[in-house]
Amino acid sequence: MSIPRAKSQTRRKQPAYALIKSALAKHIRAGHVPPGTVLSESAIATLFGSSRSPVRQAFEQLEHIGLVRRFDGRGVIAGKRKVDPRRVPITPEMFGLTDGPVDAVRSDAWDTLYYKLEREIIYRSLFGRFRVSELALARHFRVGRTVARNLLLRAQAIGILEKGAKAHWYVVPLDEDRLRDIFEVRATLEPLLLKSATATIPAALLDRMAERLREGIQHRDRVGVGELDEIEGDLHIRCLGYGANREMIEALKRTHCAFVIGKHIQVALTAPQIDSFMDEHLVIIEALRTRDGDAAAAILRRHIEWSHSKVAGWIAEFRAINVISRVPYMA
Repeated sequence: MSIPRAKSQTRRKQPAYALIKSALAKHIRAGHVPPGTVLSESAIATLFGSSRSPVRQAFEQLEHIGLVRRFDGRGVIAGKRKVDPRRVPITPEMFGLTDGPVDAVRSDAWDTLYYKLEREIIYRSLFGRFRVSELALARHFRVGRTVARNLLLRAQAIGILEKGAKAHWYVVPLDEDRLRDIFEVRATLEPLLLKSATATIPAALLDRMAERLREGIQHRDRVGVGELDEIEGDLHIRCLGYGANREMIEALKRTHCAFVIGKHIQVALTAPQIDSFMDEHLVIIEALRTRDGDAAAAILRRHIEWSHSKVAGWIAEFRAINVISRVPYMA
């Protein structure tokens, strides 16, 4: 049974992972997906026209409610019953997608708009303070004011945008002093938080993170900025989220801009090659898997200090060779 276009339009408000989860759950429960069928991230992403990130989130939620389970191979096994893995062709008919990929999933449109905005904000933050017009942004992206505001709030949450007098939006300037302060906070708090989290991070979660890193390292030339953000978030957000000190977690939120600054600048300098942090992350995750909190914390501190040096160099190079261009929604 195909998904009617009218329903597809209604579902556009859902995140991509929620739509994928809903479709998989419905058809697994209905028996359209035979028990034991191996569902891989790549196959489901292709079928739904999405990136792997929302598929990964959908799998994790389906595993939590018992509709899929992990096994020794890649992907998950469909169904509650413990049957042997069955590698059968994954077809659109299994999930009611005979009309093609669902519109809301096919492009992850809001993420695409956000990354465009994020890139422009970061580039201009290296040259000073700019005002951002919410109305002009909405017109430029051809979206409503609510969508434009949500994009700006997302940028504010990671510390690259702030509200000033009269509720106007401003780019937060990124000079050498602020960069140093950001990395100093990270180098001080993150290792302490990670050490406190070592015993409480679920082993299954660490296993999946390690698998994700190995896959990313193997196919590093095909990993985009969005997927790198997800992978980086595994260590610096999800693992640290198991730390004992909630105030540290809150304090670190404004330093999250450091995760994306380097990647955007590298794209501008050396596209499409991106320096990968994944090898260093894998060493830290492996230390966490053995519950060696001291080693994980020490390696993380060195990783952050080295990252500061690299990002500072990239910023200096970017400033030396670029003159910032005008965009309609910034002044």
